[in-house]
Amino acid sequence: MKTGIVKDWRYMEHDMGAFHVETPQRIEAIYRMVEREITLPYQEIKPRPATEEEVSMIHTPAYVNLIKETAGKERVRLDPDTATSSRSYEVALLAAGGFLRAIELAMEGKIQNGFALVRPPGHHAEASGAMGFCLFNNIAIGAEYLVKKYSLKRVLIVDWDLHHGNGTQHSFYARKDILYFSTHQFPHYPGTGYWDETGTGEGEGFTVNVPLSSGKTDDDYIFIFKNILSPISSLFRPEFILVSAGFDIHQNDPLGGMRVSDAGFGEMTAVLMDIAHQFSQDRILFTLEGGYDINGLRQGVKQVLLYLGGAGQKSEAEAKISPETERELAPVFETQKKYWKI
Repeated sequence: MKTGIVKDWRYMEHDMGAFHVETPQRIEAIYRMVEREITLPYQEIKPRPATEEEVSMIHTPAYVNLIKETAGKERVRLDPDTATSSRSYEVALLAAGGFLRAIELAMEGKIQNGFALVRPPGHHAEASGAMGFCLFNNIAIGAEYLVKKYSLKRVLIVDWDLHHGNGTQHSFYARKDILYFSTHQFPHYPGTGYWDETGTGEGEGFTVNVPLSSGKTDDDYIFIFKNILSPISSLFRPEFILVSAGFDIHQNDPLGGMRVSDAGFGEMTAVLMDIAHQFSQDRILFTLEGGYDINGLRQGVKQVLLYLGGAGQKSEAEAKISPETERELAPVFETQKKYWKI
């Protein structure tokens, strides 16, 4: 496996304040883990800044300019949860651009898979507004880049963050070339992502939401990936897979109520790698979203990297779900059967 890791200490220079949970120490802990504990060979990817034109593929020029004008200012509050510091604009361009650089290397065949260990995160950012700790929507920019620069016809975005990626969904809600699949705690911030949100116009059926109550385990997620995501993917046949990897579904996360273990992140990665092997020439890239228990974040990322590098211990055990989860998923299956044979 040729695995790339986007890593740059400048990502610590975006700082929303001493008591904010989306702290620079998140990325510091991950980088220390990579340096000390990842012994597999990997290619370290030096990020480049995204251009304003690239960011404007998803965001309005007025919004890009709004973030640009925060440069050099100590603190600008954008919403109740999201603020900038003096270097945030520069770092946000580097986050989006780091992901784009990984995409370029994958399309050139220099890496097969990878993880953009970047911040600020992105999946809540809307076309014209910051939300939920996010400035620019890194994964949406990446998906649009694959379509516009490389003329891909089918890109799959998988979002396992605790929170629904409202910004990503809205970016492609009327599109059929980019399929958005999300598992998320519901009802929970930001309040979007109900199972009947399936897209509009020619994009109807290409948004797949799996809202979940709290308490879901490794088995629940693996069951969903194998029994909903996998069959849909086999019909959609993605040419590239992008993953919004949020580690706030970890069992110790202070913002969430899920019960995913360290190993569970590796198991989910294994299912996604199987799909990538079948359809996208092993091309799959992850980008960092949430995760606010530092140790859970560090260990979860480690498991993903081990699997990407071919060192994960794959379980063959069948995922079993409770009758409660089965009832919860029934409307999802019923809805998706209108569009896909699942």
